[in-house]
Amino acid sequence: MKFPIAWRLGLALMLVGVLGSGLTGYFAYQASRDQLVKASEERLLTATRVLMRQVTVALKGISADVLLVAQHPQMVRILRRSHPAFQELTENNVALIFDRMMRVHPEYFQIRLIESANHGLERIRVDRGLGSIFRVDDAELQEKGHYPYVFDTLHLSPGAVYVSRATINHEVGAHAGEERPALQVAAPVHDADNKAIGVVVINVDLQGLFAQLAGDLPPELKLYLTNGQGDFLIHPDPARSFAFDRGQNARVQEEFPAAAALLSSGQRHEDYVVTSGTHTADTSEALVAAFVYQSLRGLESEDEYILGLSQPLASVLAESNRLAAETLSIVLIFSALAVLLAIFLARALVRPLSQMVAEVRRFSSDGSTGALPIARNDEIGELAHSIEQMEAQIHKQIQDLHEQQDKLDHLASHDSLTGLPNRRLFLDRLDQALARAKRHETQVALLFIDLDNFKTINDTHGHHAGDAVLQTVAQRLRTLLRETDMAARIGGDEFIVLIEGPCDDASMESIVRKVQASLSLPVPYQDIELESGGSIGIGRYPENGTTASTLIAAADQAMYICKTKKGR
Repeated sequence: MKFPIAWRLGLALMLVGVLGSGLTGYFAYQASRDQLVKASEERLLTATRVLMRQVTVALKGISADVLLVAQHPQMVRILRRSHPAFQELTENNVALIFDRMMRVHPEYFQIRLIESANHGLERIRVDRGLGSIFRVDDAELQEKGHYPYVFDTLHLSPGAVYVSRATINHEVGAHAGEERPALQVAAPVHDADNKAIGVVVINVDLQGLFAQLAGDLPPELKLYLTNGQGDFLIHPDPARSFAFDRGQNARVQEEFPAAAALLSSGQRHEDYVVTSGTHTADTSEALVAAFVYQSLRGLESEDEYILGLSQPLASVLAESNRLAAETLSIVLIFSALAVLLAIFLARALVRPLSQMVAEVRRFSSDGSTGALPIARNDEIGELAHSIEQMEAQIHKQIQDLHEQQDKLDHLASHDSLTGLPNRRLFLDRLDQALARAKRHETQVALLFIDLDNFKTINDTHGHHAGDAVLQTVAQRLRTLLRETDMAARIGGDEFIVLIEGPCDDASMESIVRKVQASLSLPVPYQDIELESGGSIGIGRYPENGTTASTLIAAADQAMYICKTKKGR
């Protein structure tokens, strides 16, 4: 049974309306999801950068503390034992300074003054215990000269600060800091002779430091910190933090492969990575994550650091679920309206619509135009008139597009100032010429031209004068050359000429004389004449090279020799 066209049109309009509404709703929903993920990535990256800046500021604050203490005059007095009568009082004063600093900074595990003599014996040491801060008795002070934070710091210049790798503190007797993640920040103590006689060391609670800095982050955000090799120092799963200290392997590049780009300085193009999705096979939860690389500039650090924040993708997309319900409601409403509209429009649109469809098909197939029901005064007439205007605009746009394409093709292959072919087009023509020369065993020659006194003209009369010289030289080269030859501007005041055919000495000498004579003619500019001239180098195939690069290099070298002889 064949349905009338009105029914078919009505059904088509229904399908188009429903499908259009459905696709619009679907793509709007997908776009909203993408925007939510992108906005979350940007927020995470911003938060990570801010947190990394806070980390850098915190480390510089610790460095300022250790420098302030190391440069205190009482440190030298204690280490030199210069005033025995006041030694105990001085040491007590320094111990009090250490005590006050640790009370102000709860992330400090320990502050020590260590002398360079006696195998790095601790002279003053203030520790954080379980709920208290106390000074360690002299009998319990230890020798620390074999630790890098002592012997490496002693080699630093005044004002420099040493920052150790982040490790688990295995030093015996470290009290609250024992078996805890820690950094050692140290500065040398120099005497009046600028000799390092000791170091001041602050042991920093790594987890405590980051707990302070990340205290205001939402609970759903998870914090990551790795060293320069990608080993996790801080991870939401404690079992993955400092796994290397237990002989295990837990690295950021395995859990978040995109972060591997931050680990190699030779391949690092950005200082951040943003990624989303399920990153590893053993992690079922999809995450949005941002990682920022940071080196500690201005500090003698043994390592670099990568800081990251992640957020469950489900929480990011939670808002999209409400949007999906609203979008579905809108799609259903518009689909119902499309069905009703199709029923009413089917009969009124059949005949003129068929006419317009035929016209559109004809126009789309061969670009020709025909009759349209533009005489109608209703919406059908307006639609027909719009189609007529659209056809006219498309014709014009196609014409404009061809014109623009021709202009773009010309701009892509020609110098905008002189109108000569540029380096790209010249190299293409040169390759073709060399191919022909190899195939037919003919000759090819290049003239490499560098204008004389061009910089002087630019400096004396301005760039407009230089442009006038370049344009005049280009015009003169055009008039001198045969149709088979080609002149191009390859940059600045450098021109190059491609000559195909006989390139014997007599022919080349004749061509060079004509070019040289043309270049030597003065260039009229405003009310003066500009004197330029040029140095010309010749490269011939196959005598001076068999490839484009070798031939150009030979001509360039010959030009340079010519210019050197002129003394310009």
